Amino acid sequence: MLNVHNLNYSSSRTLLFQRFSVIFMDVLFVYAVRECCKCIDGKKVGKELTEKPKFILSVLLLWNFGLLIVDHIHFQYNGFLFGLMLLSIARLFQKRHMEGAFLFAVLLHFKHIYLYVAPAYGVYLLRSYCFTANKPDGSIRWKSFSFVRVISLGLVVFLVSALSLGPFLALNQLPQVFSRLFPFKRGLCHAYWAPNFWALYNALDKVLSVIGPRGFLRCLTLCALSSFMFGWHVHEKAILLAILPMSLLSVGKAGDASIFLILTTTGHYSLFPLLFTAPELPIKILLMLLFTIYSISSLKTLFRKEKPLFNWMETFYLLGLGPLEVCCEFVFPFTSWKVKYPFIPLLLTSVYCAVGITYAWFKLYVSVLIDSAIGKTKKQ
Repeated sequence: MLNVHNLNYSSSRTLLFQRFSVIFMDVLFVYAVRECCKCIDGKKVGKELTEKPKFILSVLLLWNFGLLIVDHIHFQYNGFLFGLMLLSIARLFQKRHMEGAFLFAVLLHFKHIYLYVAPAYGVYLLRSYCFTANKPDGSIRWKSFSFVRVISLGLVVFLVSALSLGPFLALNQLPQVFSRLFPFKRGLCHAYWAPNFWALYNALDKVLSVIGPRGFLRCLTLCALSSFMFGWHVHEKAILLAILPMSLLSVGKAGDASIFLILTTTGHYSLFPLLFTAPELPIKILLMLLFTIYSISSLKTLFRKEKPLFNWMETFYLLGLGPLEVCCEFVFPFTSWKVKYPFIPLLLTSVYCAVGITYAWFKLYVSVLIDSAIGKTKKQ
C-alpha cells in the first residue's frame, strides 16, 4: 500500500482499515458536537424534541451530507479535524481560552487549511483573553492588557509548533514542507475549479476572450468563506470549512438560517463530482435530498413565525440545481460533446455553484456589517 508505484493497489484489509479508522476518529467529532450544542442558545420554540435548536443543530452537524461523502465515500479524515475545530470553538464559548488556543494550534499543524480562520482566533483571544477588563460602555480598557497572558498563549503555540516542525527543522526539510503547504508553483485553480470567485473570474475571462463569542463565530465563518472565495488553488472540499461553523449560527437567527441553507445546498452540490461512478449516483442524490429536505423543513419550523427563509429569486436558483444535475448526469453523456468537451459538466457545476456561494458570502458579509452597526447603536 505504501509503494508509490503501485497505484492500483487494493485489498479487503486496506479497505477495512481505512473505513474503520475514519469511523473511529469520528468519536472526537461526536464529542465536539455535543460540547457545541451545550454552548449554542438558539431560538426557543416548541416543546417537541425535534423542534429544539440543540437537536436540530446536532443533526445538521452529525449528518452533514458533505462531510459524510467526503470522509466515508471519497475517504478522508475531515471529521476528526472538524471535531478539533468545533471543540476549540466550544472551549472559547466556555471561557477556557488556553484549551481553545491549544486545540486550534494542534489543528493547524494537522492541516494548514485552517490557517484561513486563524485571524478570527487571534483577534478574539487578544480581545477576550489578553485584555482583562472593559470600560462601562463595553470598549477596551487598554491598561488591562496582560503580558503574562500573551506570553502564555505564545508559549502554547510555540510548544505545539516545536513538537510538530522540530524534526523537519533538524533534518533541514522545512523548505520542502512549506513548498507542499503553499503550492504557489501550481496554478491559481485546481483541475476542477472550486466554486469560488476565481471560477466566476475564469468563466468571465473565457467569455471575454470569445466576447462576542457569537461575533467570533460569525467572523470565523466569514474568514473561512472569504478564504474559500479568494484563496489560491482551492479544493472544492474546503467549502466544508465554512459550512460547519455556519451550522452553529443557523439555529440562532432566521437571516443566518437563510444564508446557511443557500450555502450548504450549493456547497454540497458542488461536491458531487467527487463521486463520479454510476453506482454512487443514486447514493449521493438520495443522501443530499434527505439532508437538504431536513435542513429546510427543520429551520422553517424553528423560524415559522418570521418571514420566509427564501425569496423568489433564491428559490428559483436553488431549484435550478435539479435541471443542472439532469443535464450533467443524464443528458450530456449522450451528446457528441462528451468526447470533445468532457469537462463541460464540471465547468457548469463550478460556475453555477460559484454564483450561489458568492451570493451567500455577500449576504453573510452584509449581515456582519449590519449587526456590527446595530451593536454600536445599542451601546450608544
